[in-house]
Amino acid sequence: MKIIRNILAVIVGFAVGSVVNMALVMLGPRVVPAPAGVDTSNAESLAAAIHLFEPKHFVFPFLAHALGTFAGALVAFLVAGSHRTVFAFAVGALFLAGGIAASFMIPAPTWFIVLDIVVAYLPMAWLATRVRH
Repeated sequence: MKIIRNILAVIVGFAVGSVVNMALVMLGPRVVPAPAGVDTSNAESLAAAIHLFEPKHFVFPFLAHALGTFAGALVAFLVAGSHRTVFAFAVGALFLAGGIAASFMIPAPTWFIVLDIVVAYLPMAWLATRVRH
């Protein structure tokens, strides 16, 4: 039973974290609109106009990554049948891998990529393990 719970912890944690991430990514442009004429759903448009983006435009992407990882790691921590911290960090590592991949595919300033990779993933997984139920 513990093995099944541990496997489910990672699957459900990753799914919950992904939903939180996407919800914030979709909410972001409604709260902080992209610069005029920029289509954020088009990689070419985004790459051509990234110089127009201000730090405020990166708040929601950062929150999406950090809170998505936190939520996913917390769910994994709470669902796991044993080694809860290991499974919370496993979810954090999955999101970190996605963040690293995204940093190569989606144009962003170096300061944001460094902040995102250093703060939004493994520290959020660690923070999730500090929550007690």
